[in-house]
Amino acid sequence: MSRIGKKPVAIPAGVTASMADGVITMKGPKGELSMPTVPDITYELGDGEVSVKPANGTRRARAFWGMQRTLVQNLVVGVTEGFTKTLNITGVGYRANVQGNNLKLQLGYSHDVDFAIPDGIDIKTPDQTTIHISGSDRQKVGQVAAEIRRWRKPEPYKGKGIKYAGEFIFRKEGKKK
Repeated sequence: MSRIGKKPVAIPAGVTASMADGVITMKGPKGELSMPTVPDITYELGDGEVSVKPANGTRRARAFWGMQRTLVQNLVVGVTEGFTKTLNITGVGYRANVQGNNLKLQLGYSHDVDFAIPDGIDIKTPDQTTIHISGSDRQKVGQVAAEIRRWRKPEPYKGKGIKYAGEFIFRKEGKKK
């Protein structure tokens, strides 16, 4: 039995939930998000909450139960608060700034990297070494952060590169004389 799946997802005031044609849709102050439903799971819209239960006793239904409940929870949090990821840039001469609809990264290459900001994502650079990525869709925010980080992953000797805030970089010792 899924401990997470048993808990119903509370729908706060100002958020409307609807279900039609195998799609759950949430509307709130930060926008509208939708998610396709899985046939092995039953979704029940009640008074201010959504209950997620397995439709049958199959292994697949039990495996999807907790995850589907968490995905519904992510819809609710996304339309009310939104999600944020923070990236830190470490390295001499490495910097980032937002210019229009592009994020300009200087990462030690012979050219600047221009990253086009996708729709539904907001990127801010409070200083040259910090990038705040925010949006209502958790998957999209994480994907954009991963794509930006991929341009210069942190290396283990000096720790230079782009890392998530709070990420620990395992440092290696250099050559010995």
